Amino acid sequence: MKEKKASESLTVMTEIVLPNDTNTFGNLMGGRLMYWMDIAAAISAHKHCNAPVVTASVDNISFEYPIKLGNVVHIEAKVSRAFNTSMEVHLKVWGEDLTKKYKYKSNEAYYTFVALDPHGKSKIVPQLAPETDEEKKLFDGALRRRQLRLILGGKLKPDEATELKALFFKE
Repeated sequence: MKEKKASESLTVMTEIVLPNDTNTFGNLMGGRLMYWMDIAAAISAHKHCNAPVVTASVDNISFEYPIKLGNVVHIEAKVSRAFNTSMEVHLKVWGEDLTKKYKYKSNEAYYTFVALDPHGKSKIVPQLAPETDEEKKLFDGALRRRQLRLILGGKLKPDEATELKALFFKE
């Protein structure tokens, strides 16, 4: 299976924050943003593996700045690493006040997707070939993030997390 570039999975989604998207403070509701992020990330993963995908996990999402009613939301999603049947997708989110001509970072997150075959079983995905310095940095950190996800999900014992142990213990 041929490797694919991270840039081939780039997905940019833009939405406007309408009244039904906001809470009582006039800010975009976190759940609505997470919904949009899931869609953008799924499209990115689907582009990478050319197959339907399902969300396997969502890492911590910390909201740095609220996105206000009437502002525009820009979501950028790109596969940061492919494993056997799963892919980690890195997302960046910006808000933009078009009237004041001001764009600001709202948050970042990592979503994990599993590719499915026509029978709904997981299938092998193409490996990722990072090109830019940022893509290489995200790629290198992905194995540690994956091990942490697996530990938190009860699928990996902490003493088996070789990449994480290397950060804290000298052999």
